[in-house]
Formats: sequence, structure tokens, C-alpha cells
Amino acid sequence: MFNSLYSLGVVEGARAIDVFAGSGALGIEALSRGAEHCTFVENDRRALDALRGNLETLDFLDESNVIAGDGPTALRVGDGYDLVLLDPPYAFDEWDSLLELIHDAVVVIESDREIDLPEGWETHRARRYGSTVVTLATAGSASRP
Repeated sequence: MFNSLYSLGVVEGARAIDVFAGSGALGIEALSRGAEHCTFVENDRRALDALRGNLETLDFLDESNVIAGDGPTALRVGDGYDLVLLDPPYAFDEWDSLLELIHDAVVVIESDREIDLPEGWETHRARRYGSTVVTLATAGSASRP
């Protein structure tokens, strides 16, 4: 996935947000590949502790911001992200309302199924890896309400 993102030229220097961060694996990978900054959003206390520990261990505290809260809410108030990383729990079923919050960004979607993208979005790649479907797409300004 990150090789594909890198070939699109969107990782290096990017401002990223890892919306359902968990331990931070996706956002940390973005930082390790040259993203300028990553905002991590997570609402589980144990995951937040692991995330903060991982950022400290890997010396990414200066390039990151951790928000203890809800991913969709963070997207509503956030702005200026080049790269949006979405890996919610597989039972997540609020894709339409989540995706309508994203504009002018490259988006990574990890799910247990293919996700129907809103009108105006461009799919760059969709691949199944075992039980996971990874979609790389662009949310263009045409997707604005």
C-alpha cells in the first residue's frame, strides 16, 4: 500500500491523519516514509497508551499530534490533510457520512469489503489481501456538498 502511495507522490512532505489509529501503524509508516506531520485519532484508552508509547519509542513526537476522540469529529474540525488513513473496525458501517467529510486528499481505506465511493472520487487501486480490501482513492473538490 505505501509503495503505491509513494509512487503517487503523496507521502513525502504530506500532512496526514490516521483516523482510527489504534497503535498508530499506518500513520507511523507514513511518517517513516517522509510525511511531514501526522495527526492520530483514537478513542480507546489502551490503544492511546500504546500509540503514545510507539511515537515516543520511534522519536516521532515532534511530527505528530494525538487526539483522544472520535475520528469523524476530528475530520469535521480538521483541515489541510493531504493523506487520510482510514482503518476502522470491520463492523463500521457509516462510510457514506465519513467519506463526505473528506475533500482534496488521497485516502487509504481498509475494510473487510469493497466500499462504494461518493460521486467525484477517483479510485487509484483496490486490492484484496486475505480478508482485507485496501482501496486507494482521491477525494476531489468535486466531492464537496
